[in-house]
Amino acid sequence: MKKLNSIIRKAFVLLTVAGTFACNAPETEVPSGYAAFDWFEYHGYDPLFESIEPGSDEYLNPILSGFYPDPSIVGVGEDYYLVNSTFSFYPGIPIFHSRDLVNWTQIGHVLDRPSQLNLDSLSISHGVFAPAISYDKGIFYVVNTIVYGSNNFVVTAKDPAGPWSEPVLFEFDGIDPSMFFDDDGKAYLVNNGASDYEPLYEGHRAIWIQEFDKENLKLIGPRKVLVDGGVDITRKPVWIEGPHIFKVKDYYYLIAAEGGTGPDHSQVVLRSKDIWGPYIPWENNPILTQRHLDPNRPHPVTCTGHMDMVETQNGEWWAVFLACTPYEEDYYNTGRQTFLLPVSWKDGWPSVLAGNELVPYVHSKPVLPEQSKAPVPLSGNFYVRDEFTDTSLAMIYSMIRTPHERWYSLEDSKLLIRARNESIDNMAQPSFIGRRQQHSYCSASTVLQYTLQNPGDKAGMVAFQNEEHYYFTGITLKEDGQAFVLEKGSAEGPVEMVSTTIDIANDAPVYIKIEARGKYYDFYYALEAGKWKLLQNDVDGMLLSTHVAGGFVGTYFGMYAYKSIR
Repeated sequence: MKKLNSIIRKAFVLLTVAGTFACNAPETEVPSGYAAFDWFEYHGYDPLFESIEPGSDEYLNPILSGFYPDPSIVGVGEDYYLVNSTFSFYPGIPIFHSRDLVNWTQIGHVLDRPSQLNLDSLSISHGVFAPAISYDKGIFYVVNTIVYGSNNFVVTAKDPAGPWSEPVLFEFDGIDPSMFFDDDGKAYLVNNGASDYEPLYEGHRAIWIQEFDKENLKLIGPRKVLVDGGVDITRKPVWIEGPHIFKVKDYYYLIAAEGGTGPDHSQVVLRSKDIWGPYIPWENNPILTQRHLDPNRPHPVTCTGHMDMVETQNGEWWAVFLACTPYEEDYYNTGRQTFLLPVSWKDGWPSVLAGNELVPYVHSKPVLPEQSKAPVPLSGNFYVRDEFTDTSLAMIYSMIRTPHERWYSLEDSKLLIRARNESIDNMAQPSFIGRRQQHSYCSASTVLQYTLQNPGDKAGMVAFQNEEHYYFTGITLKEDGQAFVLEKGSAEGPVEMVSTTIDIANDAPVYIKIEARGKYYDFYYALEAGKWKLLQNDVDGMLLSTHVAGGFVGTYFGMYAYKSIR
């Protein structure tokens, strides 16, 4: 607990009072080859949340805004811990703590060492898929899949804030493993995998089970299919995945996602009196979906599924699940987010939403002890600013793929990023440090100093979705001098959209701001604090949407430096 309190106190370093504005950045000497960032500011202001005022006994959905998909949760006494997928961002698997299920504080990452997580040459939507967290007799377990990497594995820890062990690999094929600890002391692993015969159609998958040896961290005995195809294979259900098993009274309940992670996403439930089955589906499945609702409804929440459940110390059941908040049709740039809703039980079956019930943005809180707001906000509209006064990088930041050298540092209240010849538009590990876009309407800004040396050198900010779908804006060196540019990612490489010559000293501070307005992005620069100049407005933000870019991630705003070799 002392370690947890220290982490929570440390999180306050990131936050400043809303309304603070930067003074002129000091023109201090920056080490050669480094871009120096004095601060990084993020402001989320979705119009929907401007119009919502939750009561003292209510909370806002999503509870984790932005790209926090595939939530898994575990309760230990009065404490709750939650993890999410991170795909090819590093560190991997953020872990959050809460006592009220509403206010969450990140306390670490499960995979925070290169030896645990090799993401070399993976596309941004490969890597860490759907971790699952569980607890048994003083030990925390996270099982996970590194897609196109080291495959399936388990890591353990006595303290959920870490350190977590080195991965122990499993040999089975498939994804989305989850652990279940029975009350007789035995443990089991369930996962998505191919059926044990030729697939009948695209998306035909199965849910498997095998016993787990806790002492030796290995799977033992036979594997068995529990669910073939889905709740009704005659309807050709697709992508049964994300399984979790719970035991309630005399029944084992198996919940799983079905329908794919897009607008047809859903959650289903089956039950059995024996851990090995047979599992009978509920006649009123699915227990959670929004796929049948009018797509033109106001402020829709879509893609609901990939759910996990937890029972509180008061006997309530609550579900965390992923969902999306499109700004238009199926377009969203914030990725799949984490939502919270209660679970109701009727005739021995759990359910979250029924009929035409909508996912609410405001709901009554769980009956749990009052908890203060998280030091770094993750829900609703908020403003945060990092002055880089700490000795280590705040936990909200991510890199792209695994770093194998130290190319950044925090010195004299600056983030120093060494420019390297690794570009944002390929499968390398670029000099990029970013944070999630957590609102459809928001802004991110910073100030930097960088001495451009060779034509093609650049430093600035990136609105990044993947290697072919991003916008870079910042300074670069051309044959005729310095320029402030806007570039768009494409399959053929970066495309310059706007360029304006700037006449300043080579290492003078330059201010950068990106504003998102749903499907439009605006790009600004300034040579003095507060004196913003519009570089380009109404830029196509749909380029950064999952619908256009594909994959499973959300947009990041990041600081970036690149060194050209001529």
